[in-house]
Amino acid sequence: MDCQHVRWSMRMKHIAAVIVVTAVLLFTQTYTSARGAEYKIPQTVDMTPVAEEPAELYALSAVLMDGESGRVLYEKDGERPLANASTTKVLTCIVALENSPGDDYVQVSQNAASQPEVKLGLQKGEQYYLEDLLYSLMLKSHNDTAVAIAEHCGGSVEGFARMLNRKAKQIGCKNTYFITPNGLDAEDENGKHHTTAKDLALIMRYAIKNETFLHIAQTRDYTFSEITGKRTFSVHNANAFLDMRDGVLAGKTGYTSQAGYCYVCAWEKEGKTFIVSLLGCGWPNHKTYKWSDTKKLLDFGDYNYEYETYWKEPQTGKILVTDGVEDGQDIGTKIYLRGKCSVTAYDREKEVLLKKGETVTCKIEIPQKVSAPVLKGEKLGRIAYYLDGKLIDFYPVYAEKSVEKISFKWYTEKVFHDFFH
Repeated sequence: MDCQHVRWSMRMKHIAAVIVVTAVLLFTQTYTSARGAEYKIPQTVDMTPVAEEPAELYALSAVLMDGESGRVLYEKDGERPLANASTTKVLTCIVALENSPGDDYVQVSQNAASQPEVKLGLQKGEQYYLEDLLYSLMLKSHNDTAVAIAEHCGGSVEGFARMLNRKAKQIGCKNTYFITPNGLDAEDENGKHHTTAKDLALIMRYAIKNETFLHIAQTRDYTFSEITGKRTFSVHNANAFLDMRDGVLAGKTGYTSQAGYCYVCAWEKEGKTFIVSLLGCGWPNHKTYKWSDTKKLLDFGDYNYEYETYWKEPQTGKILVTDGVEDGQDIGTKIYLRGKCSVTAYDREKEVLLKKGETVTCKIEIPQKVSAPVLKGEKLGRIAYYLDGKLIDFYPVYAEKSVEKISFKWYTEKVFHDFFH
């Protein structure tokens, strides 16, 4: 009987230990100080092994970006400035779309007609619809059409380059300097034609928000003529990745002797959008390296990242109001108020793309005390959500009531009230 009792006791201790360990795994919420409180929002426990980060990429520089937020999910030397060849044409296309209507007549100059291969074969004096040239630009990467577009939209190649660089800064690019609209290697007094994998990903992320850009980039074949109809052209999309994987939104290849093979693309699957950008991804005869790297990065993103909601009802606590008074309270009584945060059902369902094991941190950024007077609805601070130390969302916190300031006027009114009542 004693032996059975011992075995039973040991079994119960083992079960209790399992319960405790399971509880620790399931509940990971942590707290810090009461004011400026910080909460780690627990995610669903997933015991699926996490794929390792892509190893042995061919590209000198590579980035995998969340197409929704612009957050970099993986990078290999992602902010290194490098030549980027015809991936430049993504920005050329979007700047043209935003600044000129597609039915504009584009007059071909001698400068445009004399551009090196790869080219459509434009002839000086010919006219084309801008829209047709944009298909030539994006599907077959023609250098002469890029210059014709630039001269039409910017007045000159130099003028259009200024438009490109201005747009790059507006998008958020930090280290991009474009000289040519077609991405051919170039250098001037300000430096070499270049971008970074991160900047290039940002450019593609911006471009895919334009429906016309997406339509052009997804077109397999396109036929058009110069305006008189004397010459007709057919172009086939050189973005072979369109046929390698379902869900490709857009992509642009590039190559020059300085840049090597380059590629940028956007891919969507089950509501998730990823951007891949590759610079210096091999030189001849390694044209297929870019496809290998792109697949590795997209598979890594798709396998490891899922959307999770991040809203959590915060406890704002009480805020001390100094130099304040409320009706019915004696002088010297401590006055407190609470903050109020209004959120909608939509706010509560907002999602962010998270890697398995990542957490969103909620911080209550309100002071421990404020000075009277305080008006009802006055902003006191905010509830902020951070991922990897970067702010991703916030909601203002407002005073739930008014608190009057103790003043000579208040003393006078109180004495008068107490004396006559």
